[in-house]
Amino acid sequence: MALTVSEVAKLGQLARIALSEDELARLAPQLEVILESMAQVSELDTTDVPPTSHPEPLTNVFRPDELEPSLPREAALGMAPSTEDDRFRVPRILGEEA
Repeated sequence: MALTVSEVAKLGQLARIALSEDELARLAPQLEVILESMAQVSELDTTDVPPTSHPEPLTNVFRPDELEPSLPREAALGMAPSTEDDRFRVPRILGEEA
């Protein structure tokens, strides 16, 4: 099944990607190769293959959570360029209103 340029244009439109005519002509055969490869994978017999999320077992790499002394508030705020009410003062973002 050959992937047409109009089908690739429709995919680009659905993905909200503007594609030029040159890009459409170049991408159509490349996407066709990808689809053919996926079809080959789909033909494999996977009835004896258990579903997994990772090829290797995962182990927890986090250290135990241990309470340790932290930097004193005065020292942390002393390094800040601007403070207000014992907190870091930062510029407003995302159009927040006062």
